[in-house]
Amino acid sequence: MNRFNFKRTRGFSLLELLISMVVGLIIMGAATQLFKSAMDATTVITQTAEIQANARAAINMMSKDISMAGSGLTSGGFALAYGAGATASRFAVDQNRTWLNNNAYPSGQFGNPPTIVPYWMYGLIPGPANGMELGGPGNIPATNQPADAITSVYVDYSFPLNLYQITAMTATTITLQPPNPAPTNPFPQILDPTGIKVGDLIMLSNAKGTAVVEVTGINAGGTVLTFAANDPLNMNQPANPPLNSTLAYLATVGTATANRILAVTYFAEVPNNGQLPRLMRQVNGQTPVPVADNIIGLTFTYDMCDQNNNGGGAVQCAAIADPIAKGFTLSQIHKVNVTVLAQAMMANGANSRSTALSTSVSTRNLSFKDRYN
Repeated sequence: MNRFNFKRTRGFSLLELLISMVVGLIIMGAATQLFKSAMDATTVITQTAEIQANARAAINMMSKDISMAGSGLTSGGFALAYGAGATASRFAVDQNRTWLNNNAYPSGQFGNPPTIVPYWMYGLIPGPANGMELGGPGNIPATNQPADAITSVYVDYSFPLNLYQITAMTATTITLQPPNPAPTNPFPQILDPTGIKVGDLIMLSNAKGTAVVEVTGINAGGTVLTFAANDPLNMNQPANPPLNSTLAYLATVGTATANRILAVTYFAEVPNNGQLPRLMRQVNGQTPVPVADNIIGLTFTYDMCDQNNNGGGAVQCAAIADPIAKGFTLSQIHKVNVTVLAQAMMANGANSRSTALSTSVSTRNLSFKDRYN
């Protein structure tokens, strides 16, 4: 018989097993935490880039319109319809609704001695604390503060309406004929996608003065524009008796030069579906469109004085929030300071990140002074 020697094989003890499990859990926990930190950092970077892109888009769009303010208009602006029975002309209104509470053009004056008119089309119209959508909350929920509004008015040179000849003009219509020969081929037509639309504002000028009217109808051939009374922007004032600075007043001469102008208003809208506020851009009598999402702050201030207009050194001229309340004329604005606050949500709304961007825009068409004159 053979004898076999068996060596006893020893396994892990319970204590060793527990220790190895604890060490493994620690390593796995550290790896998980490292992965979570990396994901959080990625989310932060993504959210920061998103809110910066939103704020920058808002700043860029507003800067373009503000820099154009007053371009093509009479220096200092001009009177809108005035005289016995004249009513307020408006901005920030489309074909269906009114978007801002205080949306009448401010008063102005001309001549010496001055004639004061109740409604004046300046190139730039501030709206301090008036930038919240009418019918929505009075303040932005995230900050419990109101937003400002701003309206910039300038001639739209992208469509050559001034090259069209007005062959007939009545108290409510103008008949247009394109130039012959046309300077370009094909020449832009009234009914083109970028042409004239219902709700557009047309500035007419002749020896009698200047008038702004809102298009209420266009015939099938695109040759006759109609400007009926009771238009949403209330530019087409009653023709009998003809008020000053109206189409009926200018029609007594029989011809005029036409330009499309853009009255561009920026304001904040708080959607009803719980989304964060967004910046809206509304042009003439058209439906407003969103420019940037998650905008929770919109602030404008105005620099009124420069070396040519220093207020005698006794008036604070920089960073004026409400120039009219301070006694300034809006044509004195030579710089607009814009601040946009954007916010993005994180962790299912538990946290948020925000960023503020600011810029200053020179109103080149308002502040120009001919020093050789």
